[in-house]
Amino acid sequence: MYTHQKKVITQGQPLTETRKALVMVHGRGATAESILSLANNLPVADFTLFAPQATNHSWYPYSFMAPAAHNQPALDSALAVLDEVIKKIQEQGIRSEQIYLLGFSQGACLASEYATRHAQPYGGLLLFTGGLIGQQLDNTNYQGNFNNTPVLITTGDPDPHVPVSRVNETERIMEEMGAAVTKKIYKGRPHTILPQEINLARQIFTKGTIFE
Repeated sequence: MYTHQKKVITQGQPLTETRKALVMVHGRGATAESILSLANNLPVADFTLFAPQATNHSWYPYSFMAPAAHNQPALDSALAVLDEVIKKIQEQGIRSEQIYLLGFSQGACLASEYATRHAQPYGGLLLFTGGLIGQQLDNTNYQGNFNNTPVLITTGDPDPHVPVSRVNETERIMEEMGAAVTKKIYKGRPHTILPQEINLARQIFTKGTIFE
């Protein structure tokens, strides 16, 4: 088991100029650089981008559906990395409404888990093929109120890593905590991000919501 070294790649203009942050969380086996490339397809030229890098290219060793204890201490360390990134952004006077979180696969699971443990009115959550972490979800972990934060959560049906049932559970919990969730389940979709998903994500940046 392992804990994470603190390594974050920043891209774009300084936060003091943009006043808007997009935190991008890569998936298992991937890199901060790879998730940053996704920004080329999003209207975020006026954002400062932050992409933490997981030690060993994995945020936690086992499936996100495994008992949470099996993924420790890596999971708590990964959540602490995200917490440090968010807090450093906020220390520069950036309101939570100007902070967006995006993740793919394992990164989407980590982003959803962090955001729901620290629910507040974010600019948006873009959760491409992910959901809350644990064999059984423990509602006592989740605190705060999303206050109409727009959330996009997706998966394939079936997906080899993220079952539809967990996406549905995640949607329910986030909605109970005040999020405005758009859920998309794509029949037969491979473990990837479709252009349709990118188009929905773009709406969160440009319109603050999703019009289908």
